[in-house]
Amino acid sequence: MNVLILGSGGREHALAWKLSQSPLMSQLFIAPGNGGTGALGTNINIQVGDFDSIKTFVLENQIEMVVVGPEDPLVNGIHDFFLENDSIKHVHVIGPQKEGAQLEGSKEYSKNFMNRHDIPTAAYQGFTAENIEEGYSFLDSLSAPYVLKADGLAAGKGVLILDNLEEAKVELRNMLESRKFGDASDKVVIEEFLNGIELSVFVLTDGKGYKILPSAKDYKRIGEGDTGLNTGGMGAVSPVPFLDAELSEKIEERIVIPSVEGLAEEGIPFKGFLFIGLMIVDNEPFVIEYNVRLGDPETEVVLPRIKSDLLETFKQVGEGTLDNEPLEIIEESATTIMLVAGGYPGSYQKGKEITGADNGGESIVFHAGTKADNGSLVTNGGRIIAITSLGKNHSEALEKSYKVASTINFEAKYFRKDIGFDL
Repeated sequence: MNVLILGSGGREHALAWKLSQSPLMSQLFIAPGNGGTGALGTNINIQVGDFDSIKTFVLENQIEMVVVGPEDPLVNGIHDFFLENDSIKHVHVIGPQKEGAQLEGSKEYSKNFMNRHDIPTAAYQGFTAENIEEGYSFLDSLSAPYVLKADGLAAGKGVLILDNLEEAKVELRNMLESRKFGDASDKVVIEEFLNGIELSVFVLTDGKGYKILPSAKDYKRIGEGDTGLNTGGMGAVSPVPFLDAELSEKIEERIVIPSVEGLAEEGIPFKGFLFIGLMIVDNEPFVIEYNVRLGDPETEVVLPRIKSDLLETFKQVGEGTLDNEPLEIIEESATTIMLVAGGYPGSYQKGKEITGADNGGESIVFHAGTKADNGSLVTNGGRIIAITSLGKNHSEALEKSYKVASTINFEAKYFRKDIGFDL
């Protein structure tokens, strides 16, 4: 098969790494790709939102499958665009249509969906600038800390967790009236705070059958001990040690199955990934959020543990023949350490030369914010490189990842040295 992956981050490099191993693969293209993906396929200088150029490329290169990495093109309807064009509607698109993508595109939409299908989640209400006073009253009814979420996509930055009630009210006004997160905060969802342990579960579905991928836990805060600002993710581990058979069954029965069946009942086509962010409270699972694509850096820690042919599985999704049989999973543990630019998630500089990126050894070096520049590899984002290692346990895998992290260098490199500290 000729396959096109859309995106440029570590998630897309991991997808390219895994899919390129399939005997079904003929030609692999990545648009726009990064400084690492070009070693696995051909990078194409097309942006993920340029649907017309994507269509032209698909036709000229006889692409049979498009794997959509980031959320923006899904929320903006790239799958619908393919279905509405006779010349490309036969191409398998891995990623939901626009309606299903609203599970990530709108916090209130996803919360209402959970409520309709009795999927456990935190109590919530949605507010706009027109009823901000009601928002203040709802905050008064809650106990600290207070959770405010921009309803739309805000590049992972639209969630505030505040301990002070008055500060929460000020931030609600900043979001709704001062448009702190732009259009994304035209509406704000205020949630009850759930105190527990976070866990990520990935489900691949064709709208009928589903497969649950290995579990993962990521570390969002920039500082060690989970302190400081939220980031796109500073590292991840898989499997999650506290996910035992009892909790796994609860998640599948109470959350995964009602989610997949709820989409089918409402006539919402869904061919792709449903990322379920969970909070485990006293061994009971609650949904924090849905995403409609693979997470990053969880992808980099999950895909290396999948033994099955992922391209064959994607083909089944496209054809609507996916069953509920488990994927074949490698027993070893996996860990990912993220190297980031100094200053991230605030302001940071790009264009810094990277050395040692070929020093992975047994580990896998996934590029995220990198690009090739006149024969050199340079930084091109906030999160630069993810280092994934396998081991008989998390400690062994982490030791390997940190060893490689010390050999890859660029100006102002930073990484957390305590990934897995809470396990």
